[in-house]
Amino acid sequence: MEDALTAGQLAALRNLERKRAGDETAFVNISDCQHLTELGFASRSRQGWEITTGGSAHLARLDAGGWRDDPIV
Repeated sequence: MEDALTAGQLAALRNLERKRAGDETAFVNISDCQHLTELGFASRSRQGWEITTGGSAHLARLDAGGWRDDPIV
């Protein structure tokens, strides 16, 4: 799957979603966020990394489909 995420990338995406909701969030791995940006799931602004509507939609699809947070290797 082209938009399959590693565990770290998925954790970063969920962290950015919590940030958007106004929650205090932990550090995100820059390389994970850079990959999310390449996929259109995140963007970088002066305020830091932010989830995009595409990233939120991807999380909604994962949650609705019962996908696991950890990658299956």
